[in-house]
This record gives sequence, C-alpha cells and structure tokens, in this order.
Amino acid sequence: MAEQTVLIDIAGRVAVLTVNRPDKMNALNAETRAALLDALDALERNDAVRVVVLTGAGPKAFVAGADIGEFEGRTPVDQYRAMGGRTVFDAADRFPKPIIVAINGFCLGGGCELAMACDIRIAADTARLGQPEVNLGILPGGGGTQRLPRLVGLGTALKLLYTGDLINAEEALRIGLVDEVVPSAELMPRALALAEQIAAKSPVALRLIKEAARASVRTPLDEGQRHERTLFGLAFSSGDKEEGVKAFLEKRAPEFTGR
Repeated sequence: MAEQTVLIDIAGRVAVLTVNRPDKMNALNAETRAALLDALDALERNDAVRVVVLTGAGPKAFVAGADIGEFEGRTPVDQYRAMGGRTVFDAADRFPKPIIVAINGFCLGGGCELAMACDIRIAADTARLGQPEVNLGILPGGGGTQRLPRLVGLGTALKLLYTGDLINAEEALRIGLVDEVVPSAELMPRALALAEQIAAKSPVALRLIKEAARASVRTPLDEGQRHERTLFGLAFSSGDKEEGVKAFLEKRAPEFTGR
C-alpha cells in the first residue's frame, strides 16, 4: 500500500519522498497519510539518509488537500477518531532530519499544512497555495491556524484563512509562506542541489540545529537560549565536532560521519 500512494527514492544521502496519487491531485486520504507516516519512520531509521525532499507526483499538484470524499457523512466522533493519535503534520514537524518541500503545483488545505510543517519550501513559479477550508464550512485541522500566523504574521494569515483565497508562488514568497521560487523545470534540480549541500554538513549538527530552531517558536526567548546552550554543549561530545574543527585548522573539507 505504501508503495502505491507514497514512493521513496534514495540516492546517496538524499531521499525523495513522493506523494503518488496524481489522478486525485495527490489528496491526502487515510491510506496516504498512513503511508507517509511509515515512510518517515523508515527514513528516520536509515542513517545513510541525511536530508529528505518531499514532493508530489505529476505536474498539477504537490498536495491539493485532504480527500474531501472522506468527509461526506462523517460524524464528529468519526472525525475525532480520524484525527486521533499521531498525524503526518506532527510527524513532519518532529522529523529529526531536514525536510525540503518541492511544491510543484497546487498546495492547498492539508497540503499547505504539510508543507508548513516541514523545514524549507521551494515552489515552482506555477504553484498555487492556500487554506480554502472556509469554503467548505470548516477550518484547517492540521495546524494551519497555528503555523500560518507564525510564518506570515497574524493579519496576513487571517486574510487567507477568512477568504480561502489562493495565492501564486510570488505572493507566497513575498509574505514568507515559501522560501524560494524557481521556474517549474528547475524545481527538482534546485531542491536536490540544496539537499546535497545540506547533506554534506554534520548530521549531528543538523539535528541539533533543527531542535533548537523549532524550539524558538514554542518557547520564550530566555528558555530557548538556555536550550540552545545545552545543545551547543552537547555538540562538543560528537566526533563530528572534532572532525569539523580539525578540518578547519588543516584547511580541508570535513568528512562528517554523524557520530
């Protein structure tokens, strides 16, 4: 099942994770969400993989949202059960390795929430993004009302959430919803190049940086700085720190092992 709805392609230190329902605009149904959780768990355990690139199959969509067909007739109890436990959004947020999202088309609703839960968002110039749940008489349920204001500011977030409007890639870049926009043909080459650049760094440092930076949006400044100092000290216990310092002093490229 996981191979049908989610594809994993590993090349060296970079894994490409593809949501594979192009006939459904890669909408997130229950099967796909479960497959994504399994894929993230497998990639977390794989020490050879240092960076993940997440994208959608086909030219039309990254993820066009939840599979709305699953909503029809669903009761509050049904929805509570469907949303209980671990979600793909929290799994992406807590994934210890960097995740780059290559947004190749529509990135709506749950798709936008999934992208926001990841680390770096690169969009094709043809991408369209938004949280249109209000048009269905509901609100985002995968963190959209929480992560969007943190990325773009409260007023801009509320405008998007209240109207359900879709925005193009350039507008998404202007407000800070995405981090980079490239021509559609250059999307995957750019995402993979950035992934390779990051994968050459210390896996230990990358994990600690992600943990510290994620804490910055959840904790007061003083507490976040204390946590950062703790992680900074922890980095000094790693072989990667010794290799990095030695390589710097010897004026050569470091060879990090993740130890």
